[in-house]
Parts: sequence; structure tokens; C-alpha cells
Amino acid sequence: MKTRREFLRATMLGASATWTLPMFIDRTFASLHDASKDLAVQGATGREDTILVVLQLAGGNDGLNTLVPFQDDVYHRARPRIAKKQKDLIRLDDQLGLNRAMPWLGAQLKEGGAGIIQGVGYPNPNRSHFVSTSIWETADPENRSNTGWLGRYFDNACQGDDPAIGISFNRSQPQSFGARRNPGVSISTPELYRWLHGGGDEDMAAGFFNALNQPEARLCDAAPVDGASIAMPAGCEPGVIAGESNLEFLERVALDARVSSRKILELAGRHRTRVRYDSTPVARNLNLVSRMIAGGMPTRVYYVSHGGFDTHNNQNNSHDRLLGQLDGALKSFFTDLREQGNDKRVVVMTFSEFGRRVAENASAGTDHGKASCMFVVGPAANPGLHGTHPSLADLDAGDITHTVDFRSVYASLLEDWLRVPDVRPILGKPFPKLPLVRA
Repeated sequence: MKTRREFLRATMLGASATWTLPMFIDRTFASLHDASKDLAVQGATGREDTILVVLQLAGGNDGLNTLVPFQDDVYHRARPRIAKKQKDLIRLDDQLGLNRAMPWLGAQLKEGGAGIIQGVGYPNPNRSHFVSTSIWETADPENRSNTGWLGRYFDNACQGDDPAIGISFNRSQPQSFGARRNPGVSISTPELYRWLHGGGDEDMAAGFFNALNQPEARLCDAAPVDGASIAMPAGCEPGVIAGESNLEFLERVALDARVSSRKILELAGRHRTRVRYDSTPVARNLNLVSRMIAGGMPTRVYYVSHGGFDTHNNQNNSHDRLLGQLDGALKSFFTDLREQGNDKRVVVMTFSEFGRRVAENASAGTDHGKASCMFVVGPAANPGLHGTHPSLADLDAGDITHTVDFRSVYASLLEDWLRVPDVRPILGKPFPKLPLVRA
């Protein structure tokens, strides 16, 4: 058998979805290197048009300690140990301040480049991580949809079937990518992370991939590769990915993806960033997104995660650290994009499955709540606060009630940023829009 594709067709391994990824790379890079043959036939692509990066704050971000109502006595009484004082905040107006762990975002909110949507949620909210995440991913509060809001965008607003229209840096496909025709691509093989360190040993690449997607992984130094250190998690056995079956291991080895890796290295080599990224998972993934954008990928939507926000115990330090990691990653990302000349084409939207309860718990943490806040970040973002901050004097069983339906945020970005003419096939019906971006 002369080619990997022939091998796929001729063996039982060809039936495995795991290896749709190398095929996607071959197709995508063929189009990138052949200007006369463009497989990305949708009207607009991420090579020249707007790009949306969806950034999940997984676990339930505490909106009240992110965007803080520092003048509200109810807030301070409900949180005697974890409430933020004015000295802990970047003051935005007479009532609200941003957590001081986010200085870059604080500057963007004032100078232009970031907006916060207040009190975002949905009717009859659910406090289950799984159910509420599913509701946000499908844009269906009834939780009955078998497709995701981004998958419906791919199906209804993007002509053709270029698999690179959406790329997720998750080990499994996010439910938002669920589609009838084109579910995008979830990158889940370690070979694709090799270019971050200029190539290197496959075993160490596998360990790096395992560390990259562990939200709270303790990173430790491994042997340097071309002057950079690949992080290996404690207890990681080199060459083996956690949860990998024997069949998947045989696929990964037998269907060697080195050809595709060389193509990615060639593409990524077009951009040599001078920007320093932190070693956190969210920063590493945004680094990869910036390299794909610089290389001319046709992708319109990227999906990344930043986990660890389920802060039931000793919240203050962990929550501040997570917000600081987000702030640093976004600063590096947009600095990198600005050097490329691509920053004005990119907007990042954050979301979390729910907020936290108003009152702190006995462990100096917070339990699952309902509404929270969202960020929209990028030079095209209209700065400042959007929507109305929920009242702490009118709670629903100890939770703040939402003042903005999250589908209004989706509708605003779909129409004003991705230029979708009609959101009804995607969201089911129109929703009031917010002035989140300058198209």
C-alpha cells in the first residue's frame, strides 16, 4: 500500500472516526498550497474574514467576584470572607469593579477592546454542570436538541463542507459543534501539538498533549526540545495517552501522521511570534490558535476551554489565579494577533455554564448558582458594560436572576460579527441584540 489513505480504505482501522483528523489536514493543506483549487467554498473564510474564538470557563465562573458590586451591602453581608473590597478591584463605575487579577482586561474595558455582558443566563436555569453546559452548547433551554448552535451555524450559514470551518482544542467534540452535515474538527492527537516546540519526540508530544488539556494539571519540566521544555504531568507514562485503547494506540502508531505534521510545521513556520505565552493550558491553546490564524487556516470558529471554576472550597486564591491566567492568555493572544495584523478580525467570547450562589458556603467557597457575566474581547468589541446588573435584593432561591438571555449574545455575534443573515435556523427564533461589536 503506497499511501496512508489506501491503508485506511483497506483495513479495519479505516472505519474509526479517530482518523478523520489526518484526512482533514490533507484536504485543508491541499487547499492552502493550491490557490487554484479552493476546497473552502463557503463565501467567507477565516483567511480573510472575521473569526470567533469561543472560550469556555468550565466549572461555573463566579460572576459576582469577577464583576463585583462593591457598593452593595447585600454582597458584603452574604460573603463575609470572600467578598472583594475596593482595593481588590479595577473600578469601572460608581457601583461595579473588575477583579484586580485581570489588569489587561480592565484596561481594555476602559480604552476599547473588551466588553462585559452582565447577568447572562436563561429561563428556568439548571444547576447541573452537565445539563446546563448542554443547554449553553445547544442554545436550547429545553435540552432537547441533538445539534449544537455552532454546528447549526456550520450547516446553515457556511456553504460547502470544508471540515476546517470550526476547530476545537478539546479532547472530545464540544456539543456546540454537533451538526447534521459538518461538525467541524476536534483536535485530539498529540502530533498536532509538536510544532509548538519545533518538533520533537513523539512520546514527549503525547505527554505534552495530556498535560495541555488538564485544566488544573501540575506542570513539571521534562527534557528540553529545541530550547523549549515540554510539560509532562505527574504520573504520565510517556507514549501513552490517558484513556487510550489498544486499538487507538495502534491507529496512532500505524497511521503515522508525520506527513501531516510536516505540513503543519511548514504552515506554522510562516509566523515566528516574539510574544511570550504563559505555560498554562489556556495560553498554550490560544498560542496554537494564533499560529493557525497566522498560517491562513480557513477556520471561522475556534473553541478552547479554561477549566477549574467549580470553586466550592477556599475560593479566593483559586478564583483569582484562574482569572489571572485568563487575563494573561488573552493579553498574549491579542498582542500576537496585532503583530500579525490579524487582531481586528478576531473576537473572543467567554461563557460558563452558570454562576455561583450569592452567599458563600461553610468552606469559604460558593456553590452552583444561575446567572453570571460574559466577556467579549477584541479591538472590534464595544467597550464597557452591556445589559443590567442583576439586583441582589431580588433573589430566586438564593440566586441572582438573569437580565440577559445568552441567546441574545449568540444572536448579536452571529449577525454582527459572523454576518449571518437569519439566526432563526440556528437559534430557533430572533432574539434582542446587544451592541457588542463594531462590524
